[in-house]
Amino acid sequence: MKLKALCLAVSLLALPGVASAQGALDVIKKTAGDAGKGAVEKRVNTKLMDEGRKNQCSFKTGTAELDAGCDAKLKKLASALIDAKKQLDGAGAKSYKFEVSGHTDSSGDAAKNKKLSEQRAETIVKELVSRGVPRNEIVAVGLGSEKPLVKPDDTAAKKAKNRRYELQVRL
Repeated sequence: MKLKALCLAVSLLALPGVASAQGALDVIKKTAGDAGKGAVEKRVNTKLMDEGRKNQCSFKTGTAELDAGCDAKLKKLASALIDAKKQLDGAGAKSYKFEVSGHTDSSGDAAKNKKLSEQRAETIVKELVSRGVPRNEIVAVGLGSEKPLVKPDDTAAKKAKNRRYELQVRL
């Protein structure tokens, strides 16, 4: 898609009267800038997903209360988000949000699981904000059991993999 836009912009330069040279150059610059931002977004999301997987905190059963022993993991997550913010700002990304999505296994009531996953995501957001992530740049989303990593989650190990939170950036 980006290649088509670039070819279109170059062809506009070759056709006098179709577009001004300045207008075509603006298109080329925007296309190149969007491609750069897309690459940064992909790199940042890969890093955030990896950090999220390595630094999962557990919650007390059926609650949004963190189990003990999460402080170091939350510090690493906050650090990863702050580093991501620097990369995004350096790439010229002006409007972005970090998203913490909460996920559950398929056990129990779907509506309750969705609410619980949102509460847990909000708990992580509050912890990250307390460690330096700007509140206006991060949101919590509860997805319940809508996006499992493992299907079917019919064993304790598979259910445990589906109970998680994920971090990513949205441009």
